[in-house]
Amino acid sequence: MPTGVAMRDVREQLFDAAERVLLSAGPNALTSRAVTTEAGCAKGVLHRHFADFDAFLTELVLDRIGKIDEQGAALRRSAGTGAVADNLTGALTELFESVAVAIVSLVTFRDELRVRLRRVRPPGVPLLTEAAAMIAAYLTAERDLGRLVAATEVDTLALTLIGTGHLLFAGREGVPLEPEAVRKVVTTVIDGALVR
Repeated sequence: MPTGVAMRDVREQLFDAAERVLLSAGPNALTSRAVTTEAGCAKGVLHRHFADFDAFLTELVLDRIGKIDEQGAALRRSAGTGAVADNLTGALTELFESVAVAIVSLVTFRDELRVRLRRVRPPGVPLLTEAAAMIAAYLTAERDLGRLVAATEVDTLALTLIGTGHLLFAGREGVPLEPEAVRKVVTTVIDGALVR
């Protein structure tokens, strides 16, 4: 690998490279060498920016959780507009067509990563926990606007949508899921909560 060549946005380049390796070869293939080779840089670049590979992976997961927070803000702003089912279908598709399913596999695969994440994140499966909170916040906003029944159990609906969404998208590497399949699940789950 060449040395002495300045890289811009090193962290983001390394994170993007890790995602590509994760998506193409799975968590077992994700090594510091695979990441730096994919990023086109020397292995030492990763170790100059992170204490060790698990520290790198922890920061990768936390960075991707931050992206869910951004998505959640946009989803909450959509409350009161469009159809609730359409908003949720779009949010679940955006979430699970990203690297989220692969990151969940990575967290499951690496014990040290889980230990480090537990120190800084709430209990639960990283990314899925935050995704459920994102959906619950959106459903709460819709309930407050009167588009969902007042007695709607938003946390339960959110967990159901995230769990079902994860199962729909898991194991589909390279095979797109028809939007109608996601919408069918969403409409079934939220049917009893919608105000007619």
